[in-house]
Amino acid sequence: YTEHEAQHLDIIEIDAASNRRIDEIRDLKERVHVAPAQYKYKVYIIDEVHMLTKEAFNALLKTLEEPPAHVVFILATTELHKLPETIISRTQRYGFKPIPKPQVIERLQEIANNENVVISGDALELIAEHGEGSFRDSISLLDQVQHIADEITAEHVQASLGLAPRELVDSIVKVLQSQDVKALKNNMDEVKERGIQIKPLVSQLSDALLKELIAGKLNKQPLVQLLRELGEVPAHRDPSMATEIALYEYIFSSQAPQDVPQIEQVNPTKAEVKPARKPLAKKSTSTTKTTPPEESEKTEEAKPIDMTNNELTAEIWENILSEMKKTYNTLYGVVRMAKPALVESELILEFNFPFHQKRLKEQKNQQILIAIFKKQTSKVVTINPVVAKAKLETPKVQKSEPKNDKNEHVETVSNIFGGAEVVES
Repeated sequence: YTEHEAQHLDIIEIDAASNRRIDEIRDLKERVHVAPAQYKYKVYIIDEVHMLTKEAFNALLKTLEEPPAHVVFILATTELHKLPETIISRTQRYGFKPIPKPQVIERLQEIANNENVVISGDALELIAEHGEGSFRDSISLLDQVQHIADEITAEHVQASLGLAPRELVDSIVKVLQSQDVKALKNNMDEVKERGIQIKPLVSQLSDALLKELIAGKLNKQPLVQLLRELGEVPAHRDPSMATEIALYEYIFSSQAPQDVPQIEQVNPTKAEVKPARKPLAKKSTSTTKTTPPEESEKTEEAKPIDMTNNELTAEIWENILSEMKKTYNTLYGVVRMAKPALVESELILEFNFPFHQKRLKEQKNQQILIAIFKKQTSKVVTINPVVAKAKLETPKVQKSEPKNDKNEHVETVSNIFGGAEVVES
């Protein structure tokens, strides 16, 4: 029907979100007996019907079972699962599908011509894409941007809706492919400087990454984890930080190990464990002994390496990382970035970035690492993740020097933010 006909007395639209109580439904039940003014039927459209209270549904049920011959009810909802089964069983269901984008663009162009709005085809395509197959939402977006400029472009639409330019989204995808951390940092700084909203950016980025996943251009397992984490961003208390961490974690989990020494595989039961000069030492030489297939198979079930000397060698750490990678690939991508040191029963993990430290402070991740460490060495340890600039304290007794309260507070703040230079005024 036309806009003029929509105002007719025989077509009544009710917003259930605002009229959800039983009193409004009782008033409706009384009015339905009034005959139509002009049409053959009187049509009641109840929008957002799932918002009605339980009592209101019960009051409406009798009318739906035996409606007057001249009345037609149209119940509209986007959440069908919230309707009582008694209501659903007494109605006919019609599902609406998203409108194809070309059809939306055609309708938007028609409206723009009628309203004398000059708008580019790229801008209309962007509006239709953001409208997600809805005429109402797309037309509403067109109304928002029609007065921005004399000639509306895609850039105007992006700025109005807080969307990221496609070039920026494509740049982030390429950065993830090249695993360039610095370039990713520059992209995220650009997002902040241009005032781009994070939630639309995450939606745009997720669509682009999904295409990359299907095309097989990025590492599949880390990419699936990244898409899962991006899906949780809108509910995060700090969406911007959550997005950055998820992107950095993807890069680090996709990189080949570099900080971990490459050690030839040897039989741990026959390997000579040399004391390390540093918390994690490289062996100057190593020999590879050819073993029969049967003996190689037994190597996988070798007993834990003896750590009576309490030395954490490169070989032991490599075994721990290999064991972790089998089941916990994402956590492995974080732990392998650490420089480990064992002090008594405390495993100190030194990271270059605070967000790595944050992940290892999570109880579930610590329990995983503790269990794997015990399996490989029979030693129970506690985990202490730190940032690179933080000083690692050993349990040795040292002479303490008096500190004034000011220096103690400054040092505490510095440690919280991962270390900083203190400039005296």
